[in-house]
Amino acid sequence: MYEKKPSVYKSPDLNTLKAVVIDHRTTIYIAQDLDPEEAKIRYLSRIANRKP
Repeated sequence: MYEKKPSVYKSPDLNTLKAVVIDHRTTIYIAQDLDPEEAKIRYLSRIANRKP
């Protein structure tokens, strides 16, 4: 049998997060206390390691 999906999804409040621009099409949001440069490096390393 399958599990029923929740009817209400709680989205994070983007006003409490910090925007980090990766390139002209990609923006990620991180917590206020995290380092934006490290978040950008981690994001790009995950994308590079992805299988084609």
